[in-house]
Amino acid sequence: MNNKQIVELTDKELVQELKERRLLLNKMKLNHKVSDIENPMLIRSARRTVARIKTELNVRNNATK
Repeated sequence: MNNKQIVELTDKELVQELKERRLLLNKMKLNHKVSDIENPMLIRSARRTVARIKTELNVRNNATK
């Protein structure tokens, strides 16, 4: 998910997407600890997507104040 797609989402969709992405990230981390996953770069990508979503939520919260 890129920045353009994230900006187009509503606040509720962003919060829901954040929850889903965090769960996915935690599952990937756990699977990687137990046994190596095929592409460990997916963890980095998921972590950065979570950060992008959180950043957009913060920007929106600060804009309303």
